[in-house]
Amino acid sequence: MKHATPPAPLTDEEVSGWFAGRLPDNLYASAPDISADRDEILVVGPIAEPEIPADATEGTRTAARSARIARFRSETRDARIRVARDAERLFGRKVSWGARIGDVEELFTTLGVPVMTRLRMEDRRVLDTLIDAGVARSRSEALAWSVRLVGKHQSEWIASLRDALSNVEKVRATGPDVV
Repeated sequence: MKHATPPAPLTDEEVSGWFAGRLPDNLYASAPDISADRDEILVVGPIAEPEIPADATEGTRTAARSARIARFRSETRDARIRVARDAERLFGRKVSWGARIGDVEELFTTLGVPVMTRLRMEDRRVLDTLIDAGVARSRSEALAWSVRLVGKHQSEWIASLRDALSNVEKVRATGPDVV
């Protein structure tokens, strides 16, 4: 008896293409950035700059941009929910949203996924040092801070690793069908 092979997971390009076709026109000022992992799809796009006097302070600009993002969140909620429901059914992942104006970016209801790990004493000491120094309030927060730090300072290497893994997946997809 031949077993049905599960469908191949969609690529980032296919997920982005689906959202490009499904998002309401003019939801964002231009195409949003779409990123995904095993648990979540994040859609973040630029929205229109509020009208701000030319002589406004940077604090005024930041406050106006944050207020515009809050308005966008409220006014587009129903449309975003409709798209998210369809996407969550299709992709089996939670959809989160965000908006950006200039250097102000806000994310709405993103997932915080718990990750279990076993650490040896020396690794726990690193986390405890971060807590003792006031960098983090808990080992969980210290570990998240450490992961963000690695992502920031090793971003080129991480991107290269992701590209390599993508190529491995492409080669696997063209390999023989083993049952």
